Amino acid sequence: MLLSAPLPVVELNPVADPVAVVIWLHGLGADGHDFEPIVPQLRLPADLPVRFVFPHAPEMSVTAFGGQRARAWFDFDPSGGTDLPGLKKSTLQIHDLIQNEIDKGISPERILLAGFSQGGVMALHTALYYPKRLAGILALSTFLAEGENLSENKALANDNIPILMCHGSQDAVLPLSLGQSSLTQLENAGYAVEWQEYPMGHEVCLEEIREISRWLQAVLGSVG
Repeated sequence: MLLSAPLPVVELNPVADPVAVVIWLHGLGADGHDFEPIVPQLRLPADLPVRFVFPHAPEMSVTAFGGQRARAWFDFDPSGGTDLPGLKKSTLQIHDLIQNEIDKGISPERILLAGFSQGGVMALHTALYYPKRLAGILALSTFLAEGENLSENKALANDNIPILMCHGSQDAVLPLSLGQSSLTQLENAGYAVEWQEYPMGHEVCLEEIREISRWLQAVLGSVG
């Protein structure tokens, strides 16, 4: 069986040994450097040293880009549904990233998945079905794939995982209604989700970054 090559990553390490890891997944057409500048803006305290891992998605032909190649977690066709085979392939590659952190001595309960847009789809899908308890899910300007099957297929280990979803009320790429419907699906499946809306488009704003910092400190600081 031909195995996929490991995903290349941008890694930012704290001065002290990390007590937690955030694996942060970029959006369609971006790369692992996209959210690298957000780390200092989070202003996490020195007594909560966190390693940030920003993987680069594989390059592939993207239907929405007229077949041009771009970094993507799965193909995107505006007129079709989610590319589930591509999504599931990328999920396995993210599993490898999680396992790599476990092999470094970080327990899965200290590993948090974050993602923006298509990366948020991956963060939600990977964590909700992952068989070991994870620290949390940060889902930004995104939506839930296969939400209708979640109640039956979700991983019990993560059935009460902390989730923060943020979305722009003026998002023209992934409309607010898409995020809200995903929120409803998650709540119907029994998840308690923190939801925040901001007067912005398909982007991240300073107020949102402050909320993310607060939430990360609450979630990662409360796990032993």
